[in-house]
Amino acid sequence: MSYTHLLKTDVSNCYGSLYTHSIAWALHGYEAAKAAQNDKSLLGNQIDFHIRNSRYGQTNGITQGSVLMDIVAELVLAYVDHLITNKLSGEKDFHILRYRDDYSIFTLNDQRASEIVRVISDCLREVGMQLGAAKTSVNSNIIEGAIKPEKLAGVQLEDMDITQAKTVQKQLLRLHAFARLYPNTGAIKRLADSAFQKISKITEPPEDLRVQVAIACDIAVVSPGAFPAISGILAKLISLAPEPDRPEMWSSVADKMTWIPHNGHLEVWLQRVTKAKGVGLSFESTEPICKIVNGESVQLWNNDWISSQDLLLALDVSKIVVSSPGDLDPVPDTDELSLFREYAEFS
Repeated sequence: MSYTHLLKTDVSNCYGSLYTHSIAWALHGYEAAKAAQNDKSLLGNQIDFHIRNSRYGQTNGITQGSVLMDIVAELVLAYVDHLITNKLSGEKDFHILRYRDDYSIFTLNDQRASEIVRVISDCLREVGMQLGAAKTSVNSNIIEGAIKPEKLAGVQLEDMDITQAKTVQKQLLRLHAFARLYPNTGAIKRLADSAFQKISKITEPPEDLRVQVAIACDIAVVSPGAFPAISGILAKLISLAPEPDRPEMWSSVADKMTWIPHNGHLEVWLQRVTKAKGVGLSFESTEPICKIVNGESVQLWNNDWISSQDLLLALDVSKIVVSSPGDLDPVPDTDELSLFREYAEFS
């Protein structure tokens, strides 16, 4: 209510550029950390040491994909928040919101927004980071600027009724168009999940069933992140086909999925639906987890550096399989996707 302009920007290559020595600055304060930079008992120095050792001694960059590293990055970014606050102390004509490495700057004019961005950029540079110019945008409509375009577009699709079989193709085509515009976003994951929940309730095969299967497959090709829900849609649609046709249709789906590079995540879901109760197709995959489910003995993690036999025994990959895919229903229950639905809310 108090501002007219919104500038949005984010950190370019946040994890890959983080200066590891700044971890100690964030934990202990710059002056204290500098005075004790050779103190190996200092927690910040210990974390810095182990991260550098995991990256061949590099002082720039931390690994991605770990919740622990998320915490480390947040510590450093909170330290940057502290620097920004100090530099802008006493000034009241702006408001900054940060979510992870995304910044939203609310002001009363473009010039003020640019001034604040320069302050943020200077503070980030102290810890090795910089803003991504390509993703910086200014909007004089705060509501429009505050909401991601894919989320606005997704809102328009979420309430479309597809409970009638004859509307399945229309909905899938709209979902396909959305997936091409906003691939692998949280919005497409939610929309695909919503489509699965509705399609899972149909009892009669839609017209041109193979066409619907083809559209669903192509959504996975253009937006692989939505595949958990798409696998459910495929399982439901193919379950409505004549039984003799189902193996050939699943074979076509599996062939189509090979077009997607680095598709291990997809293969895990594809194995789940093709080896389910009453389907029981042979599913060959090079994905280690799929091989383990098939009863093969493979190495999932690199354990060569471990000397403890007890630890190696605890890491026995066969223990990760707690049941057989053949015990699962051919069409996943909507609750099975709840975990992925939860994560989609924050993507």
